[in-house]
Amino acid sequence: VQLQASGGGLVQAGGSLRVSCVASGLTFSSLDMGWFRRAPGKEREFVAFINRGGDSTYYASSVKGRFTISRDNAKNTVYLQMNSLKFEDTAVYYCAAGPRILIGRSDYWGQGTLVTVSS
Repeated sequence: VQLQASGGGLVQAGGSLRVSCVASGLTFSSLDMGWFRRAPGKEREFVAFINRGGDSTYYASSVKGRFTISRDNAKNTVYLQMNSLKFEDTAVYYCAAGPRILIGRSDYWGQGTLVTVSS
């Protein structure tokens, strides 16, 4: 199983960025997906969740209204559109798969993609 995240980079505060994660080696359409992040010196934290059908989402309060999670089951890909980025959004973003995302766990983890927001 591989979860390959990409799309990170350097962006100014107030800007936007979209990160993607392509999954392989699993039945993507049967799995809930999500995003977590780990900021420097901090614990990994939940960011966003999307169910297998793509019709139910849930967000951490810190990103709600600014971030949007979506998925394309035909492309085995989950996205995280990040708008109005803040310095405190700087982190490595990881995609996750499995039924326990909303309790902070994942059956699989990707390698992460670094998002750096300059103030």
